[in-house]
Amino acid sequence: MDLASMFVNAVRQNREKVVLYHGESSLTYGQLSCLSRQVAAHLIDHHGIQPGDRVAIWMDNCTEFITCFLGILQCGAVVVPINHFLTYHEAEGILCDAEARVVLVDSKHQQASEPMQRWQGSIDSPSESCLRTKQDSLPNPSLPANRLPQASEEDLAVLIYTSGTTGNPKGAMLTHRNLLHNATSCRHTMAVTQADRVAVVLPLFHSFMLTVGVIMPILCGASILLLKSLHPARRVLQDICRRHATILPAIPQLYRAWASMDLPKLPLRLCISGAAPLPMEILKRFNRSSPAPIIESYGLSEASPVVTLNPIAGPQKPGSIGLPIHDVEVAIKDEAGKQLPAGETGELWVRGANVMLGYWKREEATREVLCEGWLKTGDMGHQDAEGFLYVTDRKKDMLLVNGINVYPREIEEIIYRYDGVKEASVVGKPDGRKGEQPVAFVVMEDGVSAQAIDLVSFLKPQLASYKVPQQIHFLESLPRTATGKVQKTRLRDKLVGAD
Repeated sequence: MDLASMFVNAVRQNREKVVLYHGESSLTYGQLSCLSRQVAAHLIDHHGIQPGDRVAIWMDNCTEFITCFLGILQCGAVVVPINHFLTYHEAEGILCDAEARVVLVDSKHQQASEPMQRWQGSIDSPSESCLRTKQDSLPNPSLPANRLPQASEEDLAVLIYTSGTTGNPKGAMLTHRNLLHNATSCRHTMAVTQADRVAVVLPLFHSFMLTVGVIMPILCGASILLLKSLHPARRVLQDICRRHATILPAIPQLYRAWASMDLPKLPLRLCISGAAPLPMEILKRFNRSSPAPIIESYGLSEASPVVTLNPIAGPQKPGSIGLPIHDVEVAIKDEAGKQLPAGETGELWVRGANVMLGYWKREEATREVLCEGWLKTGDMGHQDAEGFLYVTDRKKDMLLVNGINVYPREIEEIIYRYDGVKEASVVGKPDGRKGEQPVAFVVMEDGVSAQAIDLVSFLKPQLASYKVPQQIHFLESLPRTATGKVQKTRLRDKLVGAD
């Protein structure tokens, strides 16, 4: 089954049910079907889109994003979600790499896209053309069902570009089978039913939201609460309560903000933290004030993206990313690909039908990460005796101090225990004598100040001497990607030429 057929089946069973809440408006499954079919007809009739063509979406979180996503799939075309925080120069690079035929934009990005003169595709704003229709008077779809191309489950469905925090973005090729397998695994592991409402607060261009926030709810006949962003945190809280959302996939930044609030009784039954590491101190603080505890998870775009989740019915282990989700395997392996015993640190390898085909037009990069059906994640970690997994750090972020492996996250977790610390990130600075030295960048809570010497004194009794940061820099904020990952390359850049 392909994603378009999955949507058709969901519409057939839930035509009158509300599938999408956004602001004060809502759409039923039937209405969403009509609108997405209009997008498909528009792309085929006006742009000549054929199966396999790449069509990009460059929009903020909005109803049109989901409508266009489903419309593109119904053409048999490939969706290329574009990070809506990118400049037009950055977006143009991705569009050219993907060889996109068309980019669908909202009004904001239509203005930003005008300078993309070198790009040979078409720029279209469906919100101003085929979708500008009152919901209570939708016309019959102009694309009959017998004109809908039938995709294979092995066909490419989404070309999603990695964040590029360590280099140029690469397009992860995700098939219909990859995404449906991951959505089905998540449904099974999270025990999702038709009664659930999934709150979407992260950008829709991210694989975490496409799978858990869009594909999974539709597969289950559930509903989606679409919010523009996770800011301000208090408004997100109000909307979740007002619309009775039951599942919240989010990132540590939102839970950090909520942890400092007096929380009302929440309708949420499941709070999932993913996309970036969750500091244990934030987890403890949130769980003290919330009746719905945070369930930590782990994933990456190349795995469609969810890989592990702490059991929703327990036991849950703070600091652990949990167990592999249904029908997905995880192993801890050394450099030679040999599986390591419990307790030993190595690289996380993932295997399952959720693993991508490879990187678009990047054969060498594909060979580096795919090995006999396994995906090498680049994340370091270990497994305990009960099978629970722990991520220590990114392989590329690991430091080598005097020949000893040092994992920045271990240092960061200790820094978070210091009173008043809001954010912390540790990177390595080249050292001619020791190889590398850890350096910390710290953000304090508003109105709180600290001295580097005091923080170092706090760390010394808790860390081996070679792990204690030799420098501590205080910042107003850490540079982050749109999904909350700290851009450590930018922090390293600050150290270039600095004493």
